[in-house]
Amino acid sequence: MSEKKALPSSDINGWLILDKPYQMSSARAVAIVKRLLGVSKIGHAGTLDPLATGVLPLAIGKATRTIAFTMDGQKEYEFEITFGQSRTTDDLEGDVLEESSFLPTKEDIEKVLPFFQGKIKQRPPIFSALKVEGKRAYDLARKGKEVDLLSREIEIFDLTLLAQTETNKFSFKTTCSKGTYVRALARDIAEKVGSKGFVSALRRTKCHTFSIQDAILLEFLEQKVHNNNCLDLILPVRTALTDILELALTETELNELSFGRAFPSRFQNLEEGKVYQATFNGQLIALVTQKEDMILPYKVFI
Repeated sequence: MSEKKALPSSDINGWLILDKPYQMSSARAVAIVKRLLGVSKIGHAGTLDPLATGVLPLAIGKATRTIAFTMDGQKEYEFEITFGQSRTTDDLEGDVLEESSFLPTKEDIEKVLPFFQGKIKQRPPIFSALKVEGKRAYDLARKGKEVDLLSREIEIFDLTLLAQTETNKFSFKTTCSKGTYVRALARDIAEKVGSKGFVSALRRTKCHTFSIQDAILLEFLEQKVHNNNCLDLILPVRTALTDILELALTETELNELSFGRAFPSRFQNLEEGKVYQATFNGQLIALVTQKEDMILPYKVFI
């Protein structure tokens, strides 16, 4: 695929939802889109491993100010576990660590799935971006150093066995909280059932408010850029803020916020310190908070 830059669009503000290709890092995907669109400011919400595909939300321009509000959202994945082996990385990329002759049946797996629903403790993979004494865990692991990551609480809202695809391969679907490692989930399911296992396929189908139906392939984006009609792919900045309450402004309040000034609150039952959308005629003007009887600008978008 060519990476020709056909349409400089430095004034783009919004979200582009990419269907990240297999064997491409999230950082590489961001760099390609940045070059294609000719934008100076771009970031992503929720890193995907190189071997994973699916929903990678890209924030462009002013939308980068809202990335933090997408990170706590639920994620949805479809994945495959290969049983009979564990790997150093808990996925296809790693070396074989241990082998098991026991291969579970569908019934064996379904019996243990309830142990992995709700709030549970999970030990992250040692090949992860988490920091240990200021250094990335995967950097330490690649150097052969011992990595000890503490278990942390996550939440699995739904976990379903979809199908048996081969003798030792099963596909699953899960909806989970921020901080969940599907590679660790696969490892733990295999251990709970009395075997070994690793993730052999992983696809994110939802990230916060963004779903796979919103996602586009890099090749399609390149074609749209080449034809100078890619702007219809950009979702509004507000798309990431659907779970944040909206406050409709008057013209006077709009004027105050446009200069970054606070104004007296006329809104009822607001929680002090909580973030709200301030809009005018449906357009996002700012994110605001209330302190005592005043509305304060938090992030201004105009």
